[in-house]
Amino acid sequence: MVEVRKSTIVDAPIERVWAMLRDFNGHDQWHPAVSVSMIEESAPADMIGAVRDFKLADGSRIREQLLSLSDHDHSFQYCILEVPLPLMGYVANVKLRAVTDGNQTFWEWNSRFSPPKSREKELIKTVGDDIYEVGFRAIKQALRGQVKVATFPKPNTETLGTEANAHAIFMDRYGGPEVLQYRAITVPKPNTDEVRIRQRFVGVNYIDIYTRTGYFNLVTPPGILGMEAVGVIEIVGGGVRGFHTGDRVAYACVPPGAYTSLRNMKTDYLVRLPDFLSDELAAASLLKGITASFLLHEVYAVKSGDVVLAHAAAGGVGLLLCQWAKALGATVIGTTSSDEKAERLRKIGVDHVINYSREDFASVALEITKGKGVDVVYDAVGKDTFESSLRALRPRGTLISFGQASGDIGAYEIGKLANKSITLSRPNYGHYTDSTEAVNLHAQRFFDQLRMGNIIVDSPAKLSLSDAHTAHTKIASRETVGSIVLWVEQLT
Repeated sequence: MVEVRKSTIVDAPIERVWAMLRDFNGHDQWHPAVSVSMIEESAPADMIGAVRDFKLADGSRIREQLLSLSDHDHSFQYCILEVPLPLMGYVANVKLRAVTDGNQTFWEWNSRFSPPKSREKELIKTVGDDIYEVGFRAIKQALRGQVKVATFPKPNTETLGTEANAHAIFMDRYGGPEVLQYRAITVPKPNTDEVRIRQRFVGVNYIDIYTRTGYFNLVTPPGILGMEAVGVIEIVGGGVRGFHTGDRVAYACVPPGAYTSLRNMKTDYLVRLPDFLSDELAAASLLKGITASFLLHEVYAVKSGDVVLAHAAAGGVGLLLCQWAKALGATVIGTTSSDEKAERLRKIGVDHVINYSREDFASVALEITKGKGVDVVYDAVGKDTFESSLRALRPRGTLISFGQASGDIGAYEIGKLANKSITLSRPNYGHYTDSTEAVNLHAQRFFDQLRMGNIIVDSPAKLSLSDAHTAHTKIASRETVGSIVLWVEQLT
């Protein structure tokens, strides 16, 4: 049995370093050796016993299991279950300690394992230098705002501008998650006004569920769902200006068709990604960030001193909306359905958190505002919260109904709104993103909030593209905290 022990000083406070290391499934965001990582069986990344299955940049595969995790001690332990190297009995420990004489963190990373005697020196060096020391440098770079750049197989230059093989999720008919089928497809040669994007991550959003069920008539079966993805431009049509091969881009727009590994698109609504934003986080947040932008700035312009009530506050849009509203100077009340989600909202600074499974949120909101009511309600839940949301509003307040996770509110007699002179809005994403200028405005607003640190985007849950049906099931059940993305395996 040998021991490898490495340590370093990180020029950042311990909570900030721990926030990155604590995510057992987040190492593909900062360690350059890791290509993509997934938690098996979609278990929570901080669940003891969770197994992460990840690929390295060289294509090899490793499986590791979380053995212990302590937020109090800022430490965790894990072991290797499967690895292409002879690291028998490998168990590793990561521990952080605050440096008492400065705003810094001491990080120790150590492990024990039994290598073959003939390869002992080689494997000690591999673990210590290629994993631990490289990881130290990568975390320091990430904390300075530098992210690793995704790598993709180089396209075969002999076939550029021709048809290409890909995989996509097809919807043969309207219905439940079971109608989503993973299939091989052929992507045609791009038109002169299009680019071909080799996609890396696909965002999953509630609008995809509405489309799959037929509530939104955006895709006629058979067709491909999805409005959000991130990738790299592989081919540029002859008539395209302003975009180049190798550009990192994202989109969050119609027409649907994002659930695929390769896609041809016009460039009208493509957004270049800033260097500080990784592919994974961009796919998890661009559509939601754009949504938060027009909800907070255009549908109702939140200002300092406003009291904002946000339902589904621990969801993908809700987490961004709450943080952004706080940055605008509002007092934020967030509702959610579980203690776990409530704790997440407190950590991001939500002023008042209500678990609506146990409390009457309207009564609590009126108590918080001393009977006056809130200025605006952002409601993505629908039927279950609509009537009580009206009760929580002040006279001349605004209810923005932008989703219906619990179902359609149905027919409503608008004369009741006159009791408080309430304004009711049901915004449509497409009407606020109907031009290149509008998309760029909202995207830039969102990127600025990220850059200033006003919004923190959590690492999303990751599923493979072929598991899109599972992602839909999880989102519809409202069991998720934050976002889900689909990672696209890059086939050479």
